[in-house]
Amino acid sequence: MDFLRVLDEATPLLLQGLQMTVGISLLSLLFGMLLGLFTCLMSISKNKLLKGIAGVYIWIVRGTPMIVQAFIVFFGAPQLIQQFVPAFKIDAFTAGVITLSLNAGAYLAEIFRGGIQAVPKGQTEAARSLGLSKAKTMVKVVLPQAFKVALPSMVNQFIITIKDTSILSVIGLADIVNRAKVYVGKSYQFFATYIFVAIYYLVVISLLMIVSKYLEKRVSYDRKG
Repeated sequence: MDFLRVLDEATPLLLQGLQMTVGISLLSLLFGMLLGLFTCLMSISKNKLLKGIAGVYIWIVRGTPMIVQAFIVFFGAPQLIQQFVPAFKIDAFTAGVITLSLNAGAYLAEIFRGGIQAVPKGQTEAARSLGLSKAKTMVKVVLPQAFKVALPSMVNQFIITIKDTSILSVIGLADIVNRAKVYVGKSYQFFATYIFVAIYYLVVISLLMIVSKYLEKRVSYDRKG
């Protein structure tokens, strides 16, 4: 277990993988938030069809392991599409973004829904009495307050999504876990290599937690103000 040797040899490879991990996490969280918000609005809609679609999507994603979802997106969906478009292909990065976005979107939809439901109905009634439409009331009054309420849960989901990127190594995504496997395959330095992987994850997650605590304090201050 030569830590100095691993530090010297594996660092460039692990940093390359960390860059992929952070990049795909940020992109997936962006799409996941948009999908989650859209799904949330569908789920609280009075339209039964939209409500049903949102419910089925959330049910499927929350009821199946993400590794299975990754296999369906990377292996299953292309096989189906190739029946109609023979030349269709999908790379590991794209499949990873789709999988993470769909997964995060389902959980964020429930988080957003909880935040919206936590906003007192009096706020909505007051806005409507001032002549605001339903859409403007939602955008200008309800959503800003809902995001503040949902912030801690959102950050928790962000952390889960970042850690879930490690699952995507099974479809060949060149994330930090995948790069660690490559190095371990050549060096057999299992313990030291994965200790460094854990440290990299801890650093990224800790930075996110520091930012989240700062944001929570600002939100708390704004409420008092």
